[in-house]
Amino acid sequence: MAGVDGTSADRFDTGRFEASRNRLAALAYRLLGSAADAEDAVQDAFLHWQAADRQRIRVPEAWLTKVVTHLCLDRLRSARARREGSAGDRLPEPLLDGDPMLGPADTFEQRESVSLAVLTLMERLSPPERAVYVLREAFSHGHAEIAEILDITESASQQHLHRARRRLTAARRGCEVDPADARRVVEEFFAAASSGRTERLVALLTDDATAISDGAGLTGRLLRHDTPRRIAAVARAGFTPTDAKRRFAGGSPAVHYALVNGGPALLFVVGDQVIGSVTFDLAGGRIATVRGIAAPDRLVRLTEAWRRGPDRPLIGRW
Repeated sequence: MAGVDGTSADRFDTGRFEASRNRLAALAYRLLGSAADAEDAVQDAFLHWQAADRQRIRVPEAWLTKVVTHLCLDRLRSARARREGSAGDRLPEPLLDGDPMLGPADTFEQRESVSLAVLTLMERLSPPERAVYVLREAFSHGHAEIAEILDITESASQQHLHRARRRLTAARRGCEVDPADARRVVEEFFAAASSGRTERLVALLTDDATAISDGAGLTGRLLRHDTPRRIAAVARAGFTPTDAKRRFAGGSPAVHYALVNGGPALLFVVGDQVIGSVTFDLAGGRIATVRGIAAPDRLVRLTEAWRRGPDRPLIGRW
């Protein structure tokens, strides 16, 4: 950079990277489903940026997008190799609404692409399918740009997108849920579960409802339950407070209503620590999916965000 000393040039180039950091983190989170892994990928991209001949980089945003995408693809392929035969056996890391890592939310497609329903099903996509879907649906890149980023043909990009959309059809809600209605249904579900009203629980669930839990990270696999009556029984057992549960939790949790990845959720909080997140997908005014996430390493970033603006709990002591 002519006329500028090395230190000033480095500061300028660091500033250019930092201006893209949130966008890159949002891209990496959608690709990896983990905030911690996304942060690592972005930091690795920064090291690549520092080592590069930056004067030869004509469009820094495009260059950084390509680097982060390929770093994430490497992680996805490595993770699939380690978990061969168990793809889809984890839940994405939940993020509190307002977290910049959730990225662009101007369109319905962008908001839907970061929902836990879509992120969960994206575990079943091949790494290239996942990359094309995210670049197209969440960041509005054309197929020519995607082909350049992924080093593939435009035709291959179109084929990957077609397959990804077909496989993700089950997660597409098709319309957005009224926030007030969502809160009412979730609060009714929690009240019915904690008081043991099985019939009311069943009535709040769709006929094909599913419940998924990470088992607090203790089982090494997801726990799944189908049929409204089975889910009602599990919810009743899980949401009814007992002294044993309080001892396991390290205290009597407060229960907060929140929006997580754009959807309604209940957060269980002890002190200033979120110890559990239960999220809900709604369809036709009823609950279609319940997801329980309590593995501590999947709640770190959500806890940090929650601490910055906790609201009044639904229940102060559960």
